Amino acid sequence: MSEASRPAPVGVILAVDPDRFAEVVEALRRAGLTVTGEQPILGTLHGTVTEDRIPALEAVDGVESVDRERTIQLPPPDSPIQ
Repeated sequence: MSEASRPAPVGVILAVDPDRFAEVVEALRRAGLTVTGEQPILGTLHGTVTEDRIPALEAVDGVESVDRERTIQLPPPDSPIQ
């Protein structure tokens, strides 16, 4: 597969079993997740993955949820109220 046809990674936020955090994170890495941040006490992490690998992340034992990151753009403070 050429670089041009490779799907772009999307940001994801995951909730996982905090009691098995390290084990679940390792399984997620094997499933294709590139981890960009971890909060083990909360049982959450975020990273990037290609869209087609999201079902593989959801299937990992110990994963409670997988959500796509969203970007919200607020208007500048001096803009008129809409």
